[in-house]
Amino acid sequence: MPTVRSETVDVAVSFPHLLYSEKPPIPASLAPPPVVEPPAARTPDDLKRIAAHRAVELLESGMVVGLGTGSTAAHALDRIGELLRRGVLRDIVGIPTSKKTEAHAAAVGIPLSDLHAHPIVDISIDGADEVDPSLNLVKGRGGSLLREKMIEGASRRFVVIVDDSKMVPCLGGSGLAVPVEVIPFCWGHTLGRLRSLFEGVPGFDVKLRRAAVAAGDGGKDEPFVTDNMNYIVDLFFENGIHGDLDLISDKILRITGVVEHGMFLGMASSVIIAGKDGVTVLDEQQVR
Repeated sequence: MPTVRSETVDVAVSFPHLLYSEKPPIPASLAPPPVVEPPAARTPDDLKRIAAHRAVELLESGMVVGLGTGSTAAHALDRIGELLRRGVLRDIVGIPTSKKTEAHAAAVGIPLSDLHAHPIVDISIDGADEVDPSLNLVKGRGGSLLREKMIEGASRRFVVIVDDSKMVPCLGGSGLAVPVEVIPFCWGHTLGRLRSLFEGVPGFDVKLRRAAVAAGDGGKDEPFVTDNMNYIVDLFFENGIHGDLDLISDKILRITGVVEHGMFLGMASSVIIAGKDGVTVLDEQQVR
């Protein structure tokens, strides 16, 4: 029987660098750690969208829904329209709180009605300019406070969606406007009575809200006009509003010429707050 021998043949490689497409592999133990990009910081608009989508999760098919006004509520409108197109929600009826919201809702396919046909609203979703620890709100810096208060006041549930920058220790605490809607007739007289109401409050100021008109008018500012053809008088409190809010509300509303104010007291059922660490939900039962 022939003997089988095993031999090792050394083969010289003339071009060893061609064995690899680029560089020879580096042993894992010597390789530098992979670079991990930190997650992009969420913008205020991202937070608004997160809160809005969380609120829309509360909707059920067949509901009558109050549709809020403003940049945060706009995200809710887009989400509702998307869910209707996908068939996830059906037979939703929207009650818009402004002409702007009406146009937006119609554009994304939300069927619309009003309080005449639907005097009881199942749920309203809207943003807020300020939220205090008791879930009282300031709303209306966009000018839609009267219609918002009517529709949200007719709602079985009112869900407020905000980012955490809207949380304040007391109403007016941001130093920004607390709006009051007034009739145009003798608005200066009404403004004067509002000024007198808060006479002696340190850092208080009151101004008629104005809006720039077309450049063809020389850039002249005219009074801001609401959807109800009224004016807005803005109240400013350097240190926020202190005292009995219900009593202050009543005193404002007793001034002839005042239509409504932007303090929404005891109306919010829950507040959905989006922040960098996630979403927090506060219910009225938790704070009262």
